[in-house]
Amino acid sequence: MLIRMSTAAQSGRSTPLHSVSVAGAVVRHDGRVLAIRRADNGHWELPGGVLEIDETPEDGARREVLEETGIEVSVDRLTGVYKNMARGIVALVFRCRPVGGTERVSGESAAVSWLTPEEVAATMAEAYAVRLLDALSDDTPHVRVHDGRRLVTAG
Repeated sequence: MLIRMSTAAQSGRSTPLHSVSVAGAVVRHDGRVLAIRRADNGHWELPGGVLEIDETPEDGARREVLEETGIEVSVDRLTGVYKNMARGIVALVFRCRPVGGTERVSGESAAVSWLTPEEVAATMAEAYAVRLLDALSDDTPHVRVHDGRRLVTAG
């Protein structure tokens, strides 16, 4: 017996595919936040990447931060959900605390640095700076959309 699970397939529409990424907004005791300069494009961002099929979002954030920076973290809370409208990537950002490790670069990071909030705003594209700045607030999780560089109004 054949059972159809998607009404999209029945109607002839395709189901959109999205990628889910996770990132750690790592905040040190002095208020500085962990950032990487990506090896592939030279842009400053928070450490993160694609969530593996078999891991929880929190485990993915811990793994990505460690892989890209050498810093071990404890995940505190979800601070935002961000969608890149141009690429179909949904990013979950978690506020984290450093609990061990030593800063180092990796194949994905050309530089690792602890930045002030002012340095974040000055060095990162708006779509990425807002993730770190949102993580510093005590508000509920933020939901934002962007085009890869700038925030856009959801429509």
